[in-house]
Amino acid sequence: MKNEIQQCSKCLYTSLHPLGITFNNEGVCSGCQIHEEKDSLDWDDRFQALKKIIKPYQKGKKQYDCIVPVTGANDSHYIVHVVKNILKLEPLLVTYNKYFNTPLGIRNLANLRIKFDCDLLTQNINPHLVKKITKHTLRKYGSFYWPCLAGQTVFPVQTAIRYKIPLIIWGAHQGIEQVGMFSHLHEVEMTRRYRKDHDLFGVEAEDLITDFSTLTEGDIWQYRYPDDGDLHLEGVRGIYLGNYIRWDPKAQHEAMIKEFNYKSSKFHRTFDTYDHVDCYNFMDLHDHIKFLKNGYSKVTDHACREIRHKRLSRKNALKLVKKFENKKLQFVNQFCEWINIDKIGLDFILNQHRNRLIWDEVEPNIYKKKKLNLLTKSKLNHIEKEHALEFLQNSSMNMSSDTKYITIGKGYPL
Repeated sequence: MKNEIQQCSKCLYTSLHPLGITFNNEGVCSGCQIHEEKDSLDWDDRFQALKKIIKPYQKGKKQYDCIVPVTGANDSHYIVHVVKNILKLEPLLVTYNKYFNTPLGIRNLANLRIKFDCDLLTQNINPHLVKKITKHTLRKYGSFYWPCLAGQTVFPVQTAIRYKIPLIIWGAHQGIEQVGMFSHLHEVEMTRRYRKDHDLFGVEAEDLITDFSTLTEGDIWQYRYPDDGDLHLEGVRGIYLGNYIRWDPKAQHEAMIKEFNYKSSKFHRTFDTYDHVDCYNFMDLHDHIKFLKNGYSKVTDHACREIRHKRLSRKNALKLVKKFENKKLQFVNQFCEWINIDKIGLDFILNQHRNRLIWDEVEPNIYKKKKLNLLTKSKLNHIEKEHALEFLQNSSMNMSSDTKYITIGKGYPL
């Protein structure tokens, strides 16, 4: 049948998920199936396995034991807390400057550095080059966020080789958390292949140089992934804490708010107040592009996560998604000014990349979602019981504020 799409009978993900997803005979997606491991694995045993892995990397004598990639949002406070206070490692924190920074993100990054008494290394790539690459990836791939994703995932690896610190510690594996790409017991580690195929949607830095682009090696070299020979020589590996610790972003963020004064903020396009408070664009224009390409936005990710943790019923999750997913953009003018493009030109570009299976163009650059035939097997009732779903906002900054990017900042109290 036309527009026939399978949807999970537990959560809200469909067969259109860009990471790839499968369904069992009961119509339950692979993400929900793997999530059930969180309630059955012996996490004390998993944590002991983690301690064995990190033991050879503990140097002592005021040397860095590992690298931890961080931002002014997401799970960074919790990751550093585990690494520094529980595993007793001395991390070198590294971060990539996205240039779309919020005051709150700058503040959280400074708080992270101060509260955990860590050194922080920041990569600030020439903003003129960043804008040049951003324009190219926006036009060709419908993604202005490629430099952010590439920089965040390559700078830690480059630093590991440069400083001869082979162990990189990441938080959760997106493929496991969303679509159950692997079991936690597989103990998968970061790879060049996963980064290219899923983080960068199949586009490496060298792929940006074509006969039809103005980009050169001098523009993209800082985004190149290190050679396999260098990785092997230094023994670089990236492990995910989510394979060894029962990952629950909501609970973890709330612990970090209480213990280390992590700051959160209300969003316009989701009910979650913890993720991505460091960036004006991720939960705004980037989220809108995700909606155009995949038919769902970040609020669906948050809702699926809360369904799986049994804090939200499927019925109420659908209501939240309907409420938030198509909210009007608030920061698009700042982006257009930053990249020097007019709104009409941006709309034209986005129209070239919308998913025509999902969207009809009813007027020039105005879309209407098609009525899709969602195949969902009999609803499962054992997760319909839910707790009060509350997300804290403990800062004075609201992500609906109209303000400018902070391109460089050292942090200050809010």
